[in-house]
Amino acid sequence: MIRAFIAVDIESQTLQNISAVIDELKSRFPRLRWMAIGNLHVTLKFLGDIEETKIDFIAEALREHLQPFSPFTISAKGLGVFPEVRRPHVLWVGLGGAQLAALASAVEKGLEPLGFSPEKRPFQPHLTIARRRESDRSSAQIGKELERWKNHEFGTSEVRTVMLFQSILKPEGATHQRLMDVALGERTT
Repeated sequence: MIRAFIAVDIESQTLQNISAVIDELKSRFPRLRWMAIGNLHVTLKFLGDIEETKIDFIAEALREHLQPFSPFTISAKGLGVFPEVRRPHVLWVGLGGAQLAALASAVEKGLEPLGFSPEKRPFQPHLTIARRRESDRSSAQIGKELERWKNHEFGTSEVRTVMLFQSILKPEGATHQRLMDVALGERTT
């Protein structure tokens, strides 16, 4: 069994821009658990623990349902939190691009026949950059930073490929191993 998810990558220049802001925020919020830049991605669907034998079936379902998509551009802009400013648990960079939601929906539809239940919450495209520890009481300060960075443009990324990743949990944090890619518009065989 492997712990897996479906995601798209963010271009390196945009990641560098996000990294610069993270470096600045780390000194103000040392108690937040900051994500490694190499682990930032846009999760389209978390699969949980799957059997390795399902990988080929997942790939085929993705090829079929993502074939109508052409590459498109998304923009990374602003900071936000989940669930709300008074109780911030996740600090994120927002992502814009209507096609990203359509892509996530196609992934959901393609994987449902394989036994993956659709997500009940609406898709909110974002990049998680930090998580708050329960003992951290920095909500007011985080709110000020959100205001400061709400319109900041981090850059754009072209979405050309959807990837299946394995998430390997370690004491120092998760690492992600790319298992397979499906290009948008790829023809099924």
